[in-house]
Amino acid sequence: MSASIDLTLMRERAGLSREELAAQTGYAVRTIYRWESGEIAIRKAVVEYLTQLVAARDLAEREKRPLFTFVDLFAGIGGLRMGFEGLGGKCVFTCERDLNSQRTYRANFPADEHEIAGDITRVDEELVPAHDLLLAGFPCQPFSIAGVSKKNALGRPHGFRDEAQGTLFFDVARIIERQRPAAFLLENVKNLRSHDGGRTFDVILRTLTMELGYRVQFRIMNAQGLVPQHRQRIFLVGFRDHTEFNFETLNIPSADMGPKLRTILHPEDGSEEAEAPFTEGPKAAVAPKYVLTEHLWKYLQNYAEKHRALGHGFGFGLVGPDNSARTLSARYHKDGSEILIQHPVRPRRLTPRECARLMGFDGPGRAPFKIPVSDTQAYRQFGNAVVVPLIERVAQHMIPHLLGVSGASGTQLPLWLEEQMPTMVSRAS
Repeated sequence: MSASIDLTLMRERAGLSREELAAQTGYAVRTIYRWESGEIAIRKAVVEYLTQLVAARDLAEREKRPLFTFVDLFAGIGGLRMGFEGLGGKCVFTCERDLNSQRTYRANFPADEHEIAGDITRVDEELVPAHDLLLAGFPCQPFSIAGVSKKNALGRPHGFRDEAQGTLFFDVARIIERQRPAAFLLENVKNLRSHDGGRTFDVILRTLTMELGYRVQFRIMNAQGLVPQHRQRIFLVGFRDHTEFNFETLNIPSADMGPKLRTILHPEDGSEEAEAPFTEGPKAAVAPKYVLTEHLWKYLQNYAEKHRALGHGFGFGLVGPDNSARTLSARYHKDGSEILIQHPVRPRRLTPRECARLMGFDGPGRAPFKIPVSDTQAYRQFGNAVVVPLIERVAQHMIPHLLGVSGASGTQLPLWLEEQMPTMVSRAS
């Protein structure tokens, strides 16, 4: 059997399209084609990477047991879950308050054996199932420090139960304190680092390290090397026990190497099937409702000109197929001004389907993400979501260490983990 056929079969067994393999390895799609055609020699590192993925998928299929379990707090529409579930994890508890987000989540994860919990402040930490990994994209809130100095003077204990009380981070902390997962991944906006003069982040780090005893690293990452969108978020990774995990060694493609908008826009040439209400007609053209009205377009132009005259940078972001976009926000449903797509008559908004692609919920080789809600709710949900390909990268970086310290699989570890982290296997076995 030729090397080209071998690579094609390995890629398909790993569940990857050529575009996905290119995104995960940093090589161009054209290079993948040339490898599979036998035109040029295949990189050994790529073959090893695919071998690892195939071994992990095969083992998970044989055992029909998850490699690890996790809980999904402030779940939104499941972006954090998608990044870890695809690598052998099983979600055992979900919490999301917004009913519309619950609807989208349930449409895409219909086989859950558990209900979706609503208000996390009403969740009893004693009743949260035991788990190996905790995932949470909690909201950013200021912490009150009133009374802490007085309690210090009186010699009374306070800790995070006093400092974080009344914030939603408190609910994450109390679940971690009770269940003691082997690891956690927390996600938030970049500004968490400086929020409330830095006090918010200081309380979070002190709680996770000094109060709860976890080894914590954080990193601000831009997903623009993976999707055509400037999107910076902060991630905190914590491990209960000592590991060799190093967040800084996670390789994320640079922004200038990332894909462009043409990879997520509707081609409008008949090469994809029409999908109501987003596209219509034999060429699957974008529905007219996404094109700005003349009145709104005039307003946005005047608004931008006003601030330009004042020396401000406020205004719309008009982009085409060869550009990247600004950050998609939850307010996109209002006027779409941060990402306006060039169009023959007037600029248009992204469709919700294009937002799903922009955030990585849709992608080659992956079933289309179900969008059962209104456009307004869809825009809010994708604007609040994480970039799935970035979470997949983080998951691949974390899982060897997670399984090494927790023995989470309860059985033989996958070959790719044994080869990557041999010292961990001896501890986990």
